[in-house]
Amino acid sequence: MKSLIFAGASALALGACAYTPTPLPVTFAQTAPINPAVASPMSYSDPLAGYTYRGPTGPRDWREVNEEQTEGK
Repeated sequence: MKSLIFAGASALALGACAYTPTPLPVTFAQTAPINPAVASPMSYSDPLAGYTYRGPTGPRDWREVNEEQTEGK
């Protein structure tokens, strides 16, 4: 039993010693440009600028509405 524990512990220790960490990526090349001539200026645009209200006009007979929508007649 002690030999199995020793074998497992030695395998873990050797595996930990053999690990070489990967280097971190270079991040200074991934930063956004700070030069204001390159960056576009941000301005506010209203998301509801072209909205027009189209409320219901009232109840109508569904048969009449269907006849208006048909193409064949």
